[in-house]
Amino acid sequence: MIATIIEFSRYFAALLFGAAVAVSFAGMPRTRKNYLAFGFFIVILFVLQLVFLRLGGMEITVKIYPLLSHLPVAVFIALYLKRPWLIALTSMFVSFLCCQPPRWIGTVAGDVFDSVSMNHVGYIAGALLMYYLLQKYVVQSSRHLTERSVKSCLLFGAMPAFYYVFDYAATVYTDFMYRGTRAAVQFMPFLTSAFYFVFVLLYYAETQKQARLQRERDMLDTQLRLAQTEFASLRQLRQNAAAYRHDMRHHFALLQGLASEEHLEELKEYLRTARSDMDAITPIHFCENETVNLI
Repeated sequence: MIATIIEFSRYFAALLFGAAVAVSFAGMPRTRKNYLAFGFFIVILFVLQLVFLRLGGMEITVKIYPLLSHLPVAVFIALYLKRPWLIALTSMFVSFLCCQPPRWIGTVAGDVFDSVSMNHVGYIAGALLMYYLLQKYVVQSSRHLTERSVKSCLLFGAMPAFYYVFDYAATVYTDFMYRGTRAAVQFMPFLTSAFYFVFVLLYYAETQKQARLQRERDMLDTQLRLAQTEFASLRQLRQNAAAYRHDMRHHFALLQGLASEEHLEELKEYLRTARSDMDAITPIHFCENETVNLI
């Protein structure tokens, strides 16, 4: 009885973990409404899986598991969360890839203790640990990568998608992986290395593009700051011109008064004083180089 409870707890944990990781990568807002909808969705899927397990047995249920779990999760992300289908499918493929570490932990625990129940317990513990690590270190940056552009999303989801297809084709629908053939053993290392080099090339191109955009942004920022400085200078010149106009009105009024009263000597003395003051504040130009003139 306890072994059966542990086994079905593992099945529910696998469903919950995979779906939770998928909606996290898709960027589900953390609201009460979304949590309730997600919980109700998971319960329906689990009940549906139990029905098929009862009617068709484990072998049939495992073979149609993509239709019972993976596809509904992608549909939930696309229709309920209103995310693009590309992001929905990518999130589903990535969540399937994230299920492999808990599966490996469960396998190791089962082999160490020679117990199927410990395999299930190890899987559940591994899923909890994996979910914590993903939420803390991976989800946010991965979401930014998938939402940046279609190319980035394809680059991020290509490897998980190929692994998904290979895993089901080689372990579920056929026994290709378990035959121990050389092609089967070397396929995943070949695929991993190929995607690694493709990722490096595309990532380099993407970083170059981002660097070019950053340089253009810096140039625009510099031009904006220069324009702001020029506007400030023009504003200061306008204020200075207004002050000069005000002073000139006073000078002309005084000159007009001296001329009307025929105080010619005082008028000449005032003009000499004004000219000497103007010469004192006028910069001396030694050459055409403005820097030398300032020094």
